Amino acid sequence: MFKKFFNNLKSSGISPYIWSVFSILPFYFIFRSTSKIEIAVGIILTILFFISLRFAFLSRQWPVYLWTGILISISITMAILFQFVYFAFYIAYYNGHITNRIAFLTLYVIHLVATTISINYNFVTPEPLFLEQLPFIIIIWISVILLPFNIHNRKKQERLEEQLEDANKRIADLVKQEERQRIARDLHDTLGQKLSLIGLKSDLARKLISKDPEQAKEELVDVQQTARTALNEVRKMVSQMRGIRLKDEIILVKQILKAASIDFIGEEEIKLNNVSLFLENILSMCMKEAVTNVVKHSKATECRISIEQTWNEVRITVQDNGVGMDPSEDIGKGSGLLGLGERLDFVNGSLDIITNNGTTIIMKVPTVVKQADKEERP
Repeated sequence: MFKKFFNNLKSSGISPYIWSVFSILPFYFIFRSTSKIEIAVGIILTILFFISLRFAFLSRQWPVYLWTGILISISITMAILFQFVYFAFYIAYYNGHITNRIAFLTLYVIHLVATTISINYNFVTPEPLFLEQLPFIIIIWISVILLPFNIHNRKKQERLEEQLEDANKRIADLVKQEERQRIARDLHDTLGQKLSLIGLKSDLARKLISKDPEQAKEELVDVQQTARTALNEVRKMVSQMRGIRLKDEIILVKQILKAASIDFIGEEEIKLNNVSLFLENILSMCMKEAVTNVVKHSKATECRISIEQTWNEVRITVQDNGVGMDPSEDIGKGSGLLGLGERLDFVNGSLDIITNNGTTIIMKVPTVVKQADKEERP
């Protein structure tokens, strides 16, 4: 039993207990009165306040103004009759959950003015009970000023994060759709044409097998060669579809550079956190394309590769000491940089090219952490 209690305390914090104390607190002030009528009025106002607060949280559009007006009226009445100002804290907490900016600012100003007036009224007609709790009253007044903006901004941030998460999900769906279309195009271009050619040559060989056996044999040889070519293309396509990690790609990149007599400079161990396989696959293809460009066009003797991760992006830098290039002229002329930029644009990345004592290609891809929103307010 105690273990369950402490687990609940750990998951929810002390907030429920603080609110429970605040809910019992008004009755302490009410029963200090000697008038039974005032006690009855105080109990009724307290019950009405919590009922109105519940309806306020459930309301939308114009009823928000109605219920908030009732809450402020009850709070002022309790402050004047019983020197109880702590209902203002409830209202400040509720105001922070109002998403409509005009409604939020309007009710914030009204509540702040009403709370300030009720506090000043008790200063003008000082009551011993009011003066005894003066430090707590100052804390409540400061909460009325700051708490709504704190909650309002936090809720706004959560809504933006939810919208970002939805956008990322839509992007992921578009990526899947684009990948399906690419696979369909590749299958059509590889298998479709090759199978059609195999079918035509097989029919031709069948017709020639009795009339011209030698020609039929040649056609069958073409069928065999076409089938092997189609098989190789399918294998190549499947290997490209499999996701590859950067740590595996860097090994292949080193082999390519070694075969081209270009020295590799960089770290061999790559450690990335919270990066999806899809994103690593994009980065791997981009890095390989950049290195291929170095091998084909740079005439370099060394290639430096660095992979860095910050809290919001992954950066890959490929630098060579070759002849350099003019990005404004060389992009799109067989360098592969045009396709590289398109891949990065697809994942909201960026491509920078610097030509100084060689060529430096900087590829950046953002990594975003999201948090879903919990509820919407009017």
